[in-house]
Amino acid sequence: MNGENAQAPQTVRVADYPQLRLLCWNRRDAVLAAAEAFALYEANWRHVDAATLDAQERVLIEALVREYGRGVLNV
Repeated sequence: MNGENAQAPQTVRVADYPQLRLLCWNRRDAVLAAAEAFALYEANWRHVDAATLDAQERVLIEALVREYGRGVLNV
């Protein structure tokens, strides 16, 4: 899947994305609204190890940035 063409999902299953799972260590919700996932990445980017992001999570972040950040991840 190409990150440039991927649509942002409406919901995000936390368990599918390792870095997001680390950001959600204190949450019970297994599924987040996409806007909430974007906000978590943006607010907590300093805790994300970008070097270890897998392709699936990179595609998700790119899609979320396009949809909710208007192309910008404010970190």
